[in-house]
Amino acid sequence: MTVRKAHEIELDRQDARLLQALQENGRLSNVELSELIHLSPSQCQRRRQKLEELGVVQKYVAQVDPEKVGLHVTALISVTLGKHGERIADEFHQAIQHFPQVLECWSVTGDADYMLKVVATDLKSLSDFMMHQLLNLKTVSNIRSNILLDKLKHTTVLPLG
Repeated sequence: MTVRKAHEIELDRQDARLLQALQENGRLSNVELSELIHLSPSQCQRRRQKLEELGVVQKYVAQVDPEKVGLHVTALISVTLGKHGERIADEFHQAIQHFPQVLECWSVTGDADYMLKVVATDLKSLSDFMMHQLLNLKTVSNIRSNILLDKLKHTTVLPLG
């Protein structure tokens, strides 16, 4: 494994196989992982630890089905700020951290400044969030929402070649 760019790691075939297996099942024990990728448990542990230290593996999580816990609405919301500048952007960044219904926030190109992925229990709670929280931020001048109707594909597994 070598570093190519400031944040880019070159993975060898074994690293890629290890990451593929962990993406599919992050609960694999070191022995199970070593059997899957045909390395000794000690080699596997060293590689896994190195990938964690380099930040390639960021964390291990449980994926929860939103609908099974009452979050039946998912929306993508475009946010346009009224003014621009480092202070305004920082203010928005800080504010958005306090909204647990915002799963992801991306700075984007195009007509909007940010794109949010938001979950809610129903359309009323989504509307309340947009009208009473998001639009109440001093930095926000406009929002547009798209409600997701049907999930055709969802994965967190990155294509590692």
